[in-house]
Amino acid sequence: MTITPLTWQELEKLTDYHLDTVNGLTNSQALLRLFNQSEENIRVTLYRDYHAWCPYCQKVWLWLEEKQIPYRIKKVTMFCYGQKESWYKEKVPSGMLPAIELDGRIITESDDILLALENAFGVLGLGMQHPQVMALRKLERLLFRAWCSWLCYPTMFKIQEENNRKQFLEVVKQVEAALSVTDSPYFLEVFSIVDVIFTPYVERMSASLYYYKGYSLREENPYFSRWFDAMETRTTYRGTQSDFHTHVHDLPPQMGGCYENGTEKARINQKLVDEGDWFSLPDVSYPEPKNSRQEALYRVLKHRHNIIKVNPTDNQLFDEALRCALTNLMTEENCLPPSNSAMGLRYLRDRISIPRDMSIYAGKRLRTALEHTASLQSNVQPESLPIRHRRDQNPINFT
Repeated sequence: MTITPLTWQELEKLTDYHLDTVNGLTNSQALLRLFNQSEENIRVTLYRDYHAWCPYCQKVWLWLEEKQIPYRIKKVTMFCYGQKESWYKEKVPSGMLPAIELDGRIITESDDILLALENAFGVLGLGMQHPQVMALRKLERLLFRAWCSWLCYPTMFKIQEENNRKQFLEVVKQVEAALSVTDSPYFLEVFSIVDVIFTPYVERMSASLYYYKGYSLREENPYFSRWFDAMETRTTYRGTQSDFHTHVHDLPPQMGGCYENGTEKARINQKLVDEGDWFSLPDVSYPEPKNSRQEALYRVLKHRHNIIKVNPTDNQLFDEALRCALTNLMTEENCLPPSNSAMGLRYLRDRISIPRDMSIYAGKRLRTALEHTASLQSNVQPESLPIRHRRDQNPINFT
């Protein structure tokens, strides 16, 4: 049995979601962060990417949130999904992200930015140049290089693939040992700059290796698992945290390619990430917020005209199909979409970007409703997302 889709007016009555982007929890929609301080205190402007895909931006963003430094945010297009803004090239001729403007001075390179922020506002736990921090920073780069060697280079022979895997796992053992030194779940006895530095790429490693190599960093390493769990107790991290689906599809153009190993486990994981069940993925472990459905609905309502406009399906057809999916999202009842609309629903399913669009659980709820509703009409899955660029995600359509 199926029901009639709710109207947009009826859907609007089903959400009272509200987010204080300025003084509330860490969030990707903010253009100003005050932490209940005066706007006159602002000395920093952070230039970061629209999609929250840039790992180096996440590092600076997380540091500012942890220290609660009032700052402004200006969003810039990454090359892989659109043309870089001319106004930004005038400020930063290289076009590099992130950048900050601190007391009128432009600073690029994430490590240089963090050093400048430490000098202006104090350290987070220990300073970037403290001997303990320096040693762990080198370990993070070693882990990064081992990850790249395994993920980003095609291999002709199985022995090459196995050697790259072993090299990565050897470095993981070193990181596990570093995490086991204290009773704290963090790298040092308390949360510090070290955790900020490890966060962006460890999050991306966890996603990409699960998808392309069939390896679960979080599930197969107890101290990494404990670290992830601890990070997810922090609202600052939750506000910057992405999911597996977003990362595995935003990484290839940024990294120059991501290569799968063709194992049965990798194929199983790929189907889970691409088609669901998204709640079975080891990309988040804290309990789902009670308002995740309301958040997802609110975010779609806010951008529904552009969402409909950019979808390749006929606007009127997709309007009804989208309302069917949102009706399922909020009522959990089946709502049969119109014929030939399933691919439009899956087009949107594949382009929900976390945390740009919504938080991780809201994204899972929306993807689930879109896929379930599409499956009522067709089982045909779309072509794979592009890997050389992501111009399909050009932010110009939403700004």
